Amino acid sequence: MGIIYYLLVSFFYILAIPFLLYLSFKKKYKQSIPSRFFLRNNKPFKKGGIWFHACSLGEVVSLEAIIENLKDYKVDVSVTTQTGNARAKEIKNCTVKYLPFEVFLPFWVSSHRVLVVTEAELWPMLFASAKLKGIRTILINARISDNSYNGYKKFSWFYKWVFSNIDEIFAQSQNDRQRLSSLGAKNIKVIGNIKSFSKPTVSKNYTKPPKRVIVLASSHEKEEELLLGNLELKSNDVLIVAPRHPERFSSVYKYLQNFSKQNNFSLAKLSEEKEISKDIILCDVMGELINLYAISDIVILCGSFIDGIGGHNPIECAYFNTKIISGPFVFNQKALFSLVENIKICEAQELKTINYDELNESKVIQTKQMEELLKAIKK
Repeated sequence: MGIIYYLLVSFFYILAIPFLLYLSFKKKYKQSIPSRFFLRNNKPFKKGGIWFHACSLGEVVSLEAIIENLKDYKVDVSVTTQTGNARAKEIKNCTVKYLPFEVFLPFWVSSHRVLVVTEAELWPMLFASAKLKGIRTILINARISDNSYNGYKKFSWFYKWVFSNIDEIFAQSQNDRQRLSSLGAKNIKVIGNIKSFSKPTVSKNYTKPPKRVIVLASSHEKEEELLLGNLELKSNDVLIVAPRHPERFSSVYKYLQNFSKQNNFSLAKLSEEKEISKDIILCDVMGELINLYAISDIVILCGSFIDGIGGHNPIECAYFNTKIISGPFVFNQKALFSLVENIKICEAQELKTINYDELNESKVIQTKQMEELLKAIKK
């Protein structure tokens, strides 16, 4: 199976080279694609230690509390996105690299004590190459969403091979455990979502204005227009819009300019403001959501009002006891939503009829300890 898969991947990689070269000139990929697909400035890790692999920013953040408890160990972190790479480099005492594409992994992977992979990063050659090097392999925060499960089942024969190279799995929920088991996974334990392991830390203290602060958190394309079309802002409201992806800052700002003019609102960019004083503010700085949650009264958690995205993490804002409103499409975050009390679920059209004063503050009702996971990693 491994040889056939490698040959197929190599064939498609060769076909994709012209497209990859084209993408490498785009700002979003100018670091990641050359490093991942052409090994530019991307030598293997040195041997030994603990190797974590995460996809992007959110997964890297979820690993920080775990890595903090491994100060006596050599720690390496691989990522696949530029935002994940930037955040991982902020973690003290660890080496950060981009994970090369599958065709390079048999030659790039170096010996480690253990490989710890987060969530759905099921790169087959990563696990297969690790096992060939004698590395113990662990999959953490494992989950299979409702939308993904049917697709996984169609290729259960393939995933049985993938899971045969994973020694231990820590799943988010019993439902995830059952689904993983049905696909051939072994040695599965349920410890909850690792994003609940630690309270978010505020890195910058904003002065809360004497108004109600509403944050549109991690918004996606079309969501800003959908939500603002149904959100009735009052004179004592400050609205902060935080798009999920930085490449959308410019287009969202243009939309907010038109919206503000039509409704006689003042508008500013967070990067240009010393204090939060305008009616509407575009959060055009990465890594500021936690700081904004700390002064918010209401968080409208986006990625959930349009089907296909699956929602975003409610734990971070719930730690600050904000009132949380979410759309109904949260299939990727069910485990995290089960850990938070008092989330208001509604359609975008219902925002007009909600009595915000009657909403209860959110609360994290369950957190899991990480001792069992740390024990597995260290052994």
